[in-house]
Amino acid sequence: MKEYSDLSVLIVDPNPSMRGNLHNMLNQSSITKIDYAVSAGTAIRQLGKKSFDIILCEYDLGTGSDGQDGQQLLEDLRHHKLIGVWTIFIMLTSEGVYGKVMSAAELTPTDYILKPFTVDVLSGRIGRAIDRRAIFLPVYQLIGQGNLREAIKACGAAESKHVRHAGDFLRLRAELHLDLGELDLAEQLYQEALALKPLDWANLGLARTLFGQQRYDDAHEALLKLIEQNPRLMSAYDLLAKTQQALGQAAQAKKTLEDAVALSPHMVRRLRHLGEVALTADDIVAAERAFKQVVAKAKYSEFRDPEDHVNLVKALVKKGDGGQASGVVRDLERSMRGSPNVEACRAISAALVQELAGNVSAAANELNLAVTALAASKGLSTQLKIGLVHSCLNNKLDKAASDVMLGLMNDPDSDVTMEQAIDEFEKAGRHDMAQSVGAHISQQVEELMSDAADQASHGELKAAVLALRQALRRTPSNLQLLLQSVEAILRQLNTLGWEPPLAEQAQHQMHSIRKLDASHPMLASLHDQYAATQRKYGIAN
Repeated sequence: MKEYSDLSVLIVDPNPSMRGNLHNMLNQSSITKIDYAVSAGTAIRQLGKKSFDIILCEYDLGTGSDGQDGQQLLEDLRHHKLIGVWTIFIMLTSEGVYGKVMSAAELTPTDYILKPFTVDVLSGRIGRAIDRRAIFLPVYQLIGQGNLREAIKACGAAESKHVRHAGDFLRLRAELHLDLGELDLAEQLYQEALALKPLDWANLGLARTLFGQQRYDDAHEALLKLIEQNPRLMSAYDLLAKTQQALGQAAQAKKTLEDAVALSPHMVRRLRHLGEVALTADDIVAAERAFKQVVAKAKYSEFRDPEDHVNLVKALVKKGDGGQASGVVRDLERSMRGSPNVEACRAISAALVQELAGNVSAAANELNLAVTALAASKGLSTQLKIGLVHSCLNNKLDKAASDVMLGLMNDPDSDVTMEQAIDEFEKAGRHDMAQSVGAHISQQVEELMSDAADQASHGELKAAVLALRQALRRTPSNLQLLLQSVEAILRQLNTLGWEPPLAEQAQHQMHSIRKLDASHPMLASLHDQYAATQRKYGIAN
């Protein structure tokens, strides 16, 4: 097995004898580049320093010092992109409880092996995974480079070359179209797959395209049918709950997520979603129960989120339980300190508790502290920030509310548009602030468009594209802005060279123009310019 000698493996297992057994089995397969982690936390720290070809992970990592199991580790690694799509992750378990094994499979490790197993079984599974990775690696590399269009073409070519994996390549091709926002093309591919035979992934993908096209009734019907056919398809429950939320059916969404949690109780993000939906549906008992589980399960994660404590405090405050809510704030102070994110969440939580107790001045003071911490924070959710805006408005802190909203609009990681910002103030009954913020954002957009024109006239093409991108983030449905942005991108591509990610932006923006005005006279010209630019660089259509 000489071809395995260059493979690197990380063994994640708290049991020294099992680590030794796995080491010996790997050595018998000519694998000698082996590192160890005794817990989820040490595995995350190892993967932060170097990458591995293969991760062999025990499901039951024990209580230990950081308390995570293999499933939660896999969830963290995928969510925080500490492992690539080409990393082979094999789950090892002797656990007899079906729900845990099913949850692990739901999170799609490359494979999972039930203990006890032989060296031949382990070697065979590794070999199968390596062979499959080699076939898909060229596509994975294109995806890693951001060249999704070429990745789609590579998938199409591979379908005929690797007939055994044709369905997998078709599936990946459809998912890439989804990533590009090309829902109609993705829908066609899912329909093509379903014409051959009924496939859960194709039915689920089709439902995603329906949801993305805001055909919520059609998506709802398709998902109900899919769950009836396969009640163990957990992702279908998640999408069904989102669809029910879009239809304004909070109570039904809560029931859907409760059913999913009963089947698969270990997914932290689903529990978090359940808590959020339960709060919306005013089921405080369910919200409290879900958020308590989230806080407990995430307690030992390297990526603990202080917002979970805020959500639990919200549920307890709605319940009127100031004592428990104060205890959650104290737990946050003790267990997570030293960052602007934690301070912002602590202050928001403390303000809720003070407001419940009728301490108006103390609540206002905490909210001002939250706004100050927010300015230095990074990665806090839009939902948390919008909640802070409303808390400030409720406590007559108008300037603080306006500052938070404008900060949200100017955050490059935020997807809040001008229309959404205005709507939040209108919902709060503050038409005056809605008008003021709207005028401020409109002025920013005009200034960015003017700056882009000036930059372009001086040959600063990249700066022009960047300015228009910033303007589009604020008003993504501004037709004139979209047209100006596509023109600027095409000019940069023509002058400075082809860049696949930038070309993808142009394609996406032209798609947006078509949705807004399919008969716009400039649309055909822009497509012709794009095709001419492709020909200039010898890029196939």
